[in-house]
Amino acid sequence: MGKRKRVTREEEVRKVPNGRRETAKPFQLPSSTAAKESEESAAIAPHDERTVMLQIVVGSYERILHGLTARIHTADDVPQARKKRRVDFADTFLFHAHASAIRCLAVSPMQAGEGGSGTRRVILASGSTDERINLYQLSASPPGPDESDPLRPTLGNHPVVENRKNRELGSLLHHSACVTRLCFPTRSKLLSSAEDNTIAVTRTRDWTALSAIKAPLPRAHGRPSGDTAPAGAGPAGINDFAVHPSRKVMLSVSRGERCMRLWNLMTGKKAGVLKFDKELMQTLGEGKWSGGEGRTLDWNVAGEEFVVGFERGAVVYSMDCKPKCRVIPVPATNVHQIRYLQRPGSSSDPHAGKDAECLLAVSTEDGRIIFYSSAHHHDEDIDASTSRTAIAEATVLGEMGGKAMNMPGRIKDFLIIPWITNKDDHEDDHLLVVTGSSDGLVRLWEVLVTELLNKSAKTSTKKVPDRTTTIAESNGQPQSASASARQVGHLLGTYETNLRITCLTGFAMARSESQAHEEAREGDANRGTSDNEAVHDDEEEEEVVEEKVEEDGSIKA
Repeated sequence: MGKRKRVTREEEVRKVPNGRRETAKPFQLPSSTAAKESEESAAIAPHDERTVMLQIVVGSYERILHGLTARIHTADDVPQARKKRRVDFADTFLFHAHASAIRCLAVSPMQAGEGGSGTRRVILASGSTDERINLYQLSASPPGPDESDPLRPTLGNHPVVENRKNRELGSLLHHSACVTRLCFPTRSKLLSSAEDNTIAVTRTRDWTALSAIKAPLPRAHGRPSGDTAPAGAGPAGINDFAVHPSRKVMLSVSRGERCMRLWNLMTGKKAGVLKFDKELMQTLGEGKWSGGEGRTLDWNVAGEEFVVGFERGAVVYSMDCKPKCRVIPVPATNVHQIRYLQRPGSSSDPHAGKDAECLLAVSTEDGRIIFYSSAHHHDEDIDASTSRTAIAEATVLGEMGGKAMNMPGRIKDFLIIPWITNKDDHEDDHLLVVTGSSDGLVRLWEVLVTELLNKSAKTSTKKVPDRTTTIAESNGQPQSASASARQVGHLLGTYETNLRITCLTGFAMARSESQAHEEAREGDANRGTSDNEAVHDDEEEEEVVEEKVEEDGSIKA
């Protein structure tokens, strides 16, 4: 057998029939059929008007930080097209970020580069029980065709596409206990809370700790015998905090305290304390032996009301700190996360726009996302002389998932991203809901705003049964089928991480830089073409006027 001639050149130049010279591509490893299909559909490429890409980051008990992208291929914006949309997932990074379980995540607001077309980046912060806050820089736009790395080999069903602009910034050691909450009120400030009863304010320019808000230690009273706290000590730590949209005040709830505290961010001092009503707590299932502490907090977009979440319910307060309505899931179950729906733009109907600001979503232990409206609530017939907590109950607009949809896994965290499909009519706005369950599944849902608002208008005048003692009397017994809400939204896709998810965050990615530059060049070219056409039209008009003047004979050129 003769020896094969060795080719030393990396690229071979050959002749083609039409006389042109063609350069052969370098050799590449063959990929499977699934990888080829994913490369064509799920590989990160520039955006178009019919494609939406999300960057999703999840934390887990396994100390792993997992980043993935979801590309939504849209069809014509008609109700029947929702079921035809396709979602392609791709892994961007996967590594051990901490020495113990990850508790919270946060991303900074997006900021454009110079001139609005430069590199866009966001800062990702992760908090863990190892007292560390790790910082990362993520690219807010997918890489272009020239910037993306080739698809790496993988044993999974999804491709692995890395972004070269993602990098690690470092770690912060501003706390001496488990980090419980992270928040970027602005791109220049990072707020973090921990179980050492402090809320640290950090400047992102040089990552210097500007100040630390110290909350008082709670008094140990009424503790059960199973408490794991050492002798002479009690449970302590900041459970959650929420910054007002004006960024001047902040609310916080702590462990072992049946109250919430108001802080003045202008001075960094306490502004007030509001104790939770005892009878109101009993209606939410917070009895004598329960903690009675607030677990979650959130402000609505307008900053006119806020919600405090407890173990098995929530209470909505107005700006005067008076209870407005309460939220009790039926069937009774634990509440894990509460968020207000953020809807961009304003509707032509002012009442509909106000109702959209009062919509909130609740994730439960039994795998449901329940939507409520605090604007339309049901007034219960309770004698004011016998009870001081005669407050209304929020209207149930609908729910997603749950045992009825064969999705019983508890939802630890979720994310709501507004999606504008029609810039002229905001009534056609969509909401993309990303949920993370303890069974390791990340689900992507789509909900129409009009679907929730129409349900709110229809059910605002209906009466519902009194559920004041629902939690106390249930004791695990099944509730009536009439109490369950109708299913809303549409499931677009599911991704299996094989991790026990604890927290989740993400954002909608912007257009790639290459596409932005191309669109800018096309806009300049179109602008120049239109200017030339306008000049040519003006010259033709002048010639016509001169001809008419010469025919009249009054004035000659």
